[in-house]
Amino acid sequence: MDNKETRRRFATLSTAHVADACTRAQIPVRCAPALLHAVVPGSRLAGRASPARHVGSVDIFLEALEGAERGDVLLVDNGGRLDESCLGDLVALEAQAAGLDGIVIWGLHRDTHDIRAIGLPVFSLGTIPTGPQHLGVRPHDALESAGVGDWTVGREDLVLGDDDGVLFVPAASAGDVLTLAETIRDTERRQADLMRGGVSLRSQVQFDAYLELREKTPLSFRDHLRGVGGAIEE
Repeated sequence: MDNKETRRRFATLSTAHVADACTRAQIPVRCAPALLHAVVPGSRLAGRASPARHVGSVDIFLEALEGAERGDVLLVDNGGRLDESCLGDLVALEAQAAGLDGIVIWGLHRDTHDIRAIGLPVFSLGTIPTGPQHLGVRPHDALESAGVGDWTVGREDLVLGDDDGVLFVPAASAGDVLTLAETIRDTERRQADLMRGGVSLRSQVQFDAYLELREKTPLSFRDHLRGVGGAIEE
């Protein structure tokens, strides 16, 4: 699946839909830590990961852009550091000019006012005025993978982001996962429409029947939901 198709299919989904789909498909749900969020609320991004491990200089980002394709997401690993920013408005402008769909930073950014004006989706742990105060040794595989929280993400992964956070999905499984996510989305929308029309969620998912069955046999609510075609959790 190319970046254009990924964006098209994710446009009517949320990361919550995709996370539930990963659970249903028995694929690890790889979410960035909760504190990583969009600089501008309402931002969305979807594309293949273009990883870059930062060691103190922006040249790693420029090199990553050299090998990136339009619609990729620059995925920056600065070790989750909270004592320095590693990226600002100039890199955001360069990424936008290169056609990238956005930037995700496992670390901090700066130049917030200018980044907001640029309009390229940027997700980070927050902001601080100071840039790097050191220059480390660059790993030989600095452009092959990036760490985000407990996860290692490479070019074979997709990056999806919205107001709920950032999620990583193997590109090889993306088609099946997005199809499941679309099914979950449609079920939830149907349930919400019925609720607005006066049909309670408990009625829709036959909650009274679930309580009776649970008294007789071990049954999880998730298994019951799948049996009656409902959706609220995975």
